[in-house]
Amino acid sequence: MAKVYFIGAGPGDPELITLKGINAVKKCETVIYAGSLVSKDILAHCTETAEIHNSASMNLNEIINVMQKSVAEGKSVARLHTGDPSLYGAVNEQMLELDRIGIEYEIIPGVTALFASAAALRTELTLPEISQTVIISRIEGRTPVPADESIEKLSAHGGTFAFYLSVDRFGDIADSFIKNGWSSDTPAAVVYRASWDDESILKGTLSNLENKIKESGINKHALVLIGKALDGKGAYSKLYDKDFSHGTRP
Repeated sequence: MAKVYFIGAGPGDPELITLKGINAVKKCETVIYAGSLVSKDILAHCTETAEIHNSASMNLNEIINVMQKSVAEGKSVARLHTGDPSLYGAVNEQMLELDRIGIEYEIIPGVTALFASAAALRTELTLPEISQTVIISRIEGRTPVPADESIEKLSAHGGTFAFYLSVDRFGDIADSFIKNGWSSDTPAAVVYRASWDDESILKGTLSNLENKIKESGINKHALVLIGKALDGKGAYSKLYDKDFSHGTRP
């Protein structure tokens, strides 16, 4: 039975899509991919006869119409989203429309830019005794942010922070953290186009990273990370300690 597959295509590197995602692409006769955000190398897995659409030039109605027409013709659809569909993927509205018209769908998770960025920085986001919480958010822009998730409220907490779609507002982010008592020397980093061939990393602190960002010219396609865990200085995990119970060791 034909259906729609929402597939996390990964952050950029075409090898960071899952095997399950690739297998789904191989069997779909219609493919809709998220423009320049998804590596075109992934399209090499499409069948020779696959109908391929770039969603960068499509609105929601056009995307749903392609899905509906394909499924009606007995063709499954691969909808390739950057990173993982569950984070800033605009996938919910597509699912609601498919529910409305009675089309079956499945979600295949992917590697989000946060984890590709952490790998590029060689950092553990949940460093023992330093940070056991990861907060993922974005600063308000054209898309509103709920009042109880404002940067002023979030920065009152501890942990490791990741901000999507916010690199051009780093100064505002840093100011909020410092006003909430964070040290101006708190480590911060920007990873531009994580896992792509032109990946670029900027490291600094809450007080000096803004100037580095301005000098670099980076204003989009980048992830902001903030937190003490970024300097990699923390206690060793108890998991592999020789005196730790083996019953919970993986």
